[in-house]
Amino acid sequence: MITQQQIPTVIHQHVYDKSGQRVGEVRHVYVDDATGQPEWLGVKTGMFGTRETFVPVRDADVIADHVEVGYDKERIKHAPNVDVDAGGHLSVEEERDLYRYYDIDWAQSWQRANQPGEGGWAREGGQQEQQRLREDERFQGEGLEEERPQAERAGESDTMIRYEEQLHVTTESHETGRARLHKYIVTEEQQITVPLTREEVRIEREPITEANLDPAMRGQDLTESEHEVTLHEERPSVTKRTVPVERVRMTKERVTEERTISEQLRKEHIDVEGDTDEPGRPF
Repeated sequence: MITQQQIPTVIHQHVYDKSGQRVGEVRHVYVDDATGQPEWLGVKTGMFGTRETFVPVRDADVIADHVEVGYDKERIKHAPNVDVDAGGHLSVEEERDLYRYYDIDWAQSWQRANQPGEGGWAREGGQQEQQRLREDERFQGEGLEEERPQAERAGESDTMIRYEEQLHVTTESHETGRARLHKYIVTEEQQITVPLTREEVRIEREPITEANLDPAMRGQDLTESEHEVTLHEERPSVTKRTVPVERVRMTKERVTEERTISEQLRKEHIDVEGDTDEPGRPF
């Protein structure tokens, strides 16, 4: 069952029936005027989400990022059509029809949550604006009187309770962007200097002296001959190979920053009038 604290989190969540079929999206949450507990989910259905269907909260649960209800999709779609008044309330007759349609003991629930003679008791409680309106009623007319102790309303006590609005801020997670790694190939020219060695012929002339005369005289007198020398040189041989050079990965880190939230809050003041030691002092 959805609790009062879960109301802000279920708004705009998808609703699935008991067999896992998607029904629609939560648009409003209606709460009991007497207990303040959630009673009905206002679910947008239809192709364009133009129709709002009421589903009991008692058989609904928040599962991860969606809401599951204990009824099938067709039954929810054919629930009685209800027109909520400007104040966000259901009439007694409309709510009785919804209870009967979902086979819920309306009489028992009504006696437990209401006193005889009271009117409709379910109102919109899903959107934050509607939640603020519920708080505002404490400071306006009948809504304020219902919050006051009975003795104070009747003037039977010399004690007055002062009320004020307090600011409560919660946080919600919203998607702000996405990042991905993409690998692609580029071609660039690279130059490298390589030392290469080659052979060259160098002519050396040695004069005949007494020391080498005998070997020189052993040859033939006059002949024609050739002497050949093979030369060698190094040439670059280029090959390519793929090697790992870097590992890249993405990680997420949480960065906390402070942001100032401004909101107008109202509070009651009590002035003392008459014969007192501190006349006119506001509280």
